[in-house]
Amino acid sequence: MKNKVRILVVEDDMIIASHICLQLTNLGYEITGIETRGEEAVAHANVNTPDIILMDVNLRGTLDGIETVKIIQKDIDIPIIYLTANTDEDSFQRAKETRPYAFLPKPLNSVQLQRTFALVVEQLKENKAGISNADLPLEILDDRIFVRHNGKMNKLLLSDILYIEADRNYCKIVTASNHYLITATLKTMEEKLPKHKFLRVHRSYMVNIAKLDVVAEGHLEINRKVIPMGKSHRGSLLNRLQTI
Repeated sequence: MKNKVRILVVEDDMIIASHICLQLTNLGYEITGIETRGEEAVAHANVNTPDIILMDVNLRGTLDGIETVKIIQKDIDIPIIYLTANTDEDSFQRAKETRPYAFLPKPLNSVQLQRTFALVVEQLKENKAGISNADLPLEILDDRIFVRHNGKMNKLLLSDILYIEADRNYCKIVTASNHYLITATLKTMEEKLPKHKFLRVHRSYMVNIAKLDVVAEGHLEINRKVIPMGKSHRGSLLNRLQTI
Protein backbone atom coordinates (compact mmCIF):
# COMPACT_ATOMS: atom_id res chain seq x y z
CA MET A 1 0.00 0.00 0.00
CA LYS A 2 2.09 2.92 -1.31
CA ASN A 3 -0.73 5.46 -0.95
CA LYS A 4 -2.20 6.46 2.38
CA VAL A 5 -4.69 4.02 3.86
CA ARG A 6 -8.14 5.63 3.67
CA ILE A 7 -10.42 5.33 6.69
CA LEU A 8 -14.10 6.13 7.23
CA VAL A 9 -14.98 6.90 10.85
CA VAL A 10 -18.60 6.18 11.84
CA GLU A 11 -19.28 7.54 15.33
CA ASP A 12 -22.32 9.50 16.55
CA ASP A 13 -20.38 11.45 19.18
CA MET A 14 -18.63 14.18 17.20
CA ILE A 15 -16.15 14.95 19.98
CA ILE A 16 -14.97 11.33 20.08
CA ALA A 17 -15.01 11.12 16.27
CA SER A 18 -12.92 14.28 15.88
CA HIS A 19 -10.40 13.05 18.44
CA ILE A 20 -10.08 9.69 16.63
CA CYS A 21 -9.62 11.39 13.26
CA LEU A 22 -6.90 13.65 14.66
CA GLN A 23 -5.01 10.65 16.05
CA LEU A 24 -5.35 8.65 12.82
CA THR A 25 -4.26 11.63 10.72
CA ASN A 26 -1.20 12.08 12.93
CA LEU A 27 -0.43 8.38 12.38
CA GLY A 28 -0.37 8.95 8.62
CA TYR A 29 -3.84 7.73 7.63
CA GLU A 30 -6.26 9.58 5.35
CA ILE A 31 -9.79 10.17 6.67
CA THR A 32 -12.47 9.96 3.99
CA GLY A 33 -15.03 11.45 6.39
CA ILE A 34 -17.00 11.23 9.60
CA GLU A 35 -20.54 9.86 9.52
CA THR A 36 -22.88 9.82 12.51
CA ARG A 37 -25.74 7.67 11.19
CA GLY A 38 -25.84 4.25 9.57
CA GLU A 39 -27.70 5.38 6.46
CA GLU A 40 -25.10 8.08 5.81
CA ALA A 41 -22.27 5.57 6.29
CA VAL A 42 -23.79 3.23 3.70
CA ALA A 43 -24.03 6.05 1.14
CA HIS A 44 -20.48 7.20 1.92
CA ALA A 45 -19.02 3.70 1.53
CA ASN A 46 -20.67 3.25 -1.87
CA VAL A 47 -19.58 6.63 -3.26
CA ASN A 48 -16.18 7.17 -1.64
CA THR A 49 -15.06 3.66 -0.75
CA PRO A 50 -12.47 3.61 2.06
CA ASP A 51 -9.86 0.94 2.74
CA ILE A 52 -11.06 0.44 6.34
CA ILE A 53 -14.18 1.43 8.28
CA LEU A 54 -13.99 2.20 12.00
CA MET A 55 -17.58 1.52 13.05
CA ASP A 56 -19.20 2.36 16.39
CA VAL A 57 -21.52 -0.54 17.29
CA ASN A 58 -24.03 1.60 19.20
CA LEU A 59 -25.13 4.19 16.69
CA ARG A 60 -28.28 6.16 17.39
CA GLY A 61 -31.05 5.94 14.82
CA THR A 62 -32.70 3.20 12.81
CA LEU A 63 -29.50 1.30 12.06
CA ASP A 64 -26.91 0.35 14.64
CA GLY A 65 -23.31 -0.22 13.57
CA ILE A 66 -23.69 -3.95 12.98
CA GLU A 67 -26.77 -3.59 10.77
CA THR A 68 -24.99 -0.81 8.89
CA VAL A 69 -22.05 -3.09 8.18
CA LYS A 70 -24.36 -5.86 6.99
CA ILE A 71 -25.94 -3.50 4.46
CA ILE A 72 -22.55 -2.27 3.25
CA GLN A 73 -21.29 -5.84 2.87
CA LYS A 74 -24.17 -6.70 0.55
CA ASP A 75 -22.46 -4.59 -2.13
CA ILE A 76 -18.83 -4.22 -1.12
CA ASP A 77 -16.29 -6.00 1.06
CA ILE A 78 -14.51 -3.48 3.32
CA PRO A 79 -12.41 -4.40 6.37
CA ILE A 80 -14.24 -3.44 9.57
CA ILE A 81 -12.88 -2.43 12.97
CA TYR A 82 -15.63 -2.13 15.58
CA LEU A 83 -15.56 0.50 18.30
CA THR A 84 -17.77 -0.36 21.27
CA ALA A 85 -18.39 0.09 24.95
CA ASN A 86 -20.93 -2.73 24.82
CA THR A 87 -19.36 -6.11 25.50
CA ASP A 88 -22.53 -8.20 25.91
CA GLU A 89 -22.48 -11.63 24.27
CA ASP A 90 -25.41 -10.98 21.93
CA SER A 91 -23.76 -7.91 20.40
CA PHE A 92 -20.47 -9.75 20.07
CA GLN A 93 -22.06 -12.70 18.27
CA ARG A 94 -23.96 -10.39 15.90
CA ALA A 95 -20.80 -8.44 15.16
CA LYS A 96 -18.77 -11.62 14.66
CA GLU A 97 -21.09 -12.65 11.82
CA THR A 98 -19.77 -9.69 9.80
CA ARG A 99 -16.17 -10.99 10.07
CA PRO A 100 -14.53 -7.86 11.54
CA TYR A 101 -10.77 -7.49 11.58
CA ALA A 102 -10.71 -6.19 15.16
CA PHE A 103 -12.62 -4.70 18.12
CA LEU A 104 -11.58 -1.53 19.93
CA PRO A 105 -13.07 -0.85 23.39
CA LYS A 106 -14.35 2.48 24.69
CA PRO A 107 -12.98 4.57 26.24
CA LEU A 108 -10.41 4.58 23.46
CA ASN A 109 -6.75 4.08 24.27
CA SER A 110 -4.36 5.80 21.83
CA VAL A 111 -1.82 2.97 21.98
CA GLN A 112 -4.52 0.38 21.27
CA LEU A 113 -5.74 2.49 18.35
CA GLN A 114 -2.27 2.74 16.86
CA ARG A 115 -1.44 -0.95 17.28
CA THR A 116 -4.82 -2.21 16.07
CA PHE A 117 -4.70 -0.21 12.85
CA ALA A 118 -1.06 -1.18 12.30
CA LEU A 119 -1.97 -4.88 12.59
CA VAL A 120 -4.98 -4.57 10.29
CA VAL A 121 -2.98 -2.69 7.67
CA GLU A 122 -0.30 -5.37 7.87
CA GLN A 123 -2.96 -8.03 7.24
CA LEU A 124 -4.15 -6.12 4.19
CA LYS A 125 -0.59 -5.86 2.89
CA GLU A 126 -0.09 -9.61 3.33
CA ASN A 127 -3.34 -10.30 1.49
CA LYS A 128 -2.21 -8.13 -1.39
CA ALA A 129 1.20 -9.80 -1.46
CA GLY A 130 -0.46 -13.19 -1.69
CA ILE A 131 -2.60 -12.02 -4.57
CA SER A 132 0.23 -10.32 -6.45
CA ASN A 133 1.57 -13.66 -7.67
CA ALA A 134 -1.65 -14.44 -9.53
CA ASP A 135 -1.45 -14.60 -13.32
CA LEU A 136 -3.67 -13.24 -16.03
CA PRO A 137 -5.88 -15.67 -17.92
CA LEU A 138 -4.29 -16.37 -21.30
CA GLU A 139 -7.49 -16.59 -23.25
CA ILE A 140 -11.21 -17.14 -22.86
CA LEU A 141 -12.70 -19.35 -25.57
CA ASP A 142 -16.30 -20.38 -26.20
CA ASP A 143 -16.33 -23.15 -23.62
CA ARG A 144 -13.10 -22.83 -21.63
CA ILE A 145 -10.57 -20.54 -20.04
CA PHE A 146 -6.83 -21.14 -19.69
CA VAL A 147 -5.39 -20.08 -16.34
CA ARG A 148 -1.76 -20.18 -15.25
CA HIS A 149 -1.62 -22.14 -11.99
CA ASN A 150 1.43 -23.60 -10.20
CA GLY A 151 3.66 -22.68 -13.11
CA LYS A 152 1.60 -24.23 -15.91
CA MET A 153 -1.44 -23.46 -18.01
CA ASN A 154 -4.60 -25.24 -16.87
CA LYS A 155 -7.67 -25.70 -19.02
CA LEU A 156 -10.79 -24.78 -17.09
CA LEU A 157 -14.15 -25.54 -18.64
CA LEU A 158 -16.66 -22.74 -18.22
CA SER A 159 -19.27 -25.31 -17.24
CA ASP A 160 -17.14 -26.24 -14.20
CA ILE A 161 -17.07 -22.69 -12.83
CA LEU A 162 -19.47 -22.18 -9.91
CA TYR A 163 -18.97 -18.47 -9.32
CA ILE A 164 -16.42 -15.68 -9.53
CA GLU A 165 -15.62 -13.46 -6.56
CA ALA A 166 -13.99 -10.04 -6.91
CA ASP A 167 -11.30 -8.54 -4.72
CA ARG A 168 -10.75 -5.10 -6.22
CA ASN A 169 -8.45 -5.68 -9.23
CA TYR A 170 -8.39 -9.45 -8.78
CA CYS A 171 -10.87 -12.28 -9.22
CA LYS A 172 -11.16 -15.70 -7.63
CA ILE A 173 -12.62 -18.29 -9.99
CA VAL A 174 -14.23 -21.05 -7.92
CA THR A 175 -14.99 -24.61 -9.02
CA ALA A 176 -16.24 -27.54 -6.96
CA SER A 177 -12.68 -28.76 -6.39
CA ASN A 178 -10.39 -25.76 -6.67
CA HIS A 179 -10.09 -22.00 -7.02
CA TYR A 180 -7.85 -19.83 -9.19
CA LEU A 181 -6.77 -16.26 -8.46
CA ILE A 182 -6.30 -14.05 -11.52
CA THR A 183 -5.36 -10.41 -12.03
CA ALA A 184 -8.50 -9.18 -13.73
CA THR A 185 -11.41 -7.10 -12.55
CA LEU A 186 -14.92 -8.47 -12.28
CA LYS A 187 -15.96 -5.96 -14.93
CA THR A 188 -13.42 -7.46 -17.33
CA MET A 189 -14.66 -10.97 -16.62
CA GLU A 190 -18.24 -9.80 -17.12
CA GLU A 191 -17.34 -8.42 -20.53
CA LYS A 192 -15.47 -11.53 -21.66
CA LEU A 193 -17.58 -14.39 -20.32
CA PRO A 194 -20.69 -15.49 -22.29
CA LYS A 195 -23.67 -13.51 -20.99
CA HIS A 196 -26.10 -16.39 -21.47
CA LYS A 197 -24.10 -18.47 -18.96
CA PHE A 198 -22.77 -15.96 -16.41
CA LEU A 199 -24.50 -13.08 -14.66
CA ARG A 200 -23.37 -10.36 -12.29
CA VAL A 201 -25.53 -10.60 -9.14
CA HIS A 202 -23.58 -8.35 -6.79
CA ARG A 203 -20.81 -5.80 -6.82
CA SER A 204 -18.40 -8.58 -5.88
CA TYR A 205 -19.91 -11.70 -7.49
CA MET A 206 -20.75 -13.31 -10.82
CA VAL A 207 -22.46 -16.69 -10.95
CA ASN A 208 -22.81 -19.54 -13.39
CA ILE A 209 -26.58 -19.54 -13.78
CA ALA A 210 -26.67 -23.29 -14.40
CA LYS A 211 -25.09 -23.92 -10.98
CA LEU A 212 -27.69 -22.09 -8.86
CA ASP A 213 -29.16 -24.24 -6.08
CA VAL A 214 -31.20 -21.61 -4.21
CA VAL A 215 -32.56 -18.19 -5.15
CA ALA A 216 -33.81 -16.32 -2.07
CA GLU A 217 -34.91 -12.74 -1.43
CA GLY A 218 -31.46 -11.33 -0.76
CA HIS A 219 -29.03 -14.12 -1.50
CA LEU A 220 -28.21 -17.13 -3.67
CA GLU A 221 -26.67 -20.49 -2.88
CA ILE A 222 -24.27 -22.51 -5.01
CA ASN A 223 -22.74 -25.69 -3.67
CA ARG A 224 -23.63 -24.56 -0.11
CA LYS A 225 -21.91 -21.20 -0.62
CA VAL A 226 -24.18 -18.30 0.32
CA ILE A 227 -23.73 -15.45 -2.16
CA PRO A 228 -25.24 -12.02 -1.54
CA MET A 229 -27.51 -10.60 -4.24
CA GLY A 230 -27.67 -6.85 -4.81
CA LYS A 231 -31.13 -5.35 -5.16
CA SER A 232 -30.20 -3.77 -8.49
CA HIS A 233 -29.29 -7.20 -9.92
CA ARG A 234 -32.34 -9.15 -8.75
CA GLY A 235 -34.54 -8.18 -11.72
CA SER A 236 -31.92 -9.20 -14.27
CA LEU A 237 -31.48 -12.58 -12.60
CA LEU A 238 -35.21 -13.31 -12.44
CA ASN A 239 -35.63 -12.32 -16.10
CA ARG A 240 -32.74 -14.58 -17.08
CA LEU A 241 -34.15 -17.53 -15.12
CA GLN A 242 -37.48 -17.20 -16.93
CA THR A 243 -35.73 -17.68 -20.27
CA ILE A 244 -33.90 -20.87 -19.28
